[in-house]
Amino acid sequence: MCTGIVESAKVSGSGKGPNGWFSLEKVHVSYDHPFHSSLEHALNLDFVNESEGISSRVAVELSPESAKSLVSAILNSLSRGGIVI
Repeated sequence: MCTGIVESAKVSGSGKGPNGWFSLEKVHVSYDHPFHSSLEHALNLDFVNESEGISSRVAVELSPESAKSLVSAILNSLSRGGIVI
C-alpha cells in the first residue's frame, strides 16, 4: 500500500548529476515504495533544482534502518563541528 507521505524543504548546497555539479534548491523526502531498491518501503530523498530541469536531480533510496543511521551520523557530525543541535 502506498503511504503518500511526502515532506519538502528548501536546501542550499550542491549535487552531482549526469551533467556535472549543480546547485540544490529543494529536497523531497518520502516514505513510500522505492523505484529501484528491492525494499517494500524506503525513505526516498530527491534533491532537486527544479529550474534546471530533470537532469539536476539526485535521488537516494534508503532502508528505514539506514535512514536512521544517516540521521544519527549527520547530527553527530554537526555537533562535533560545533553546530548546536
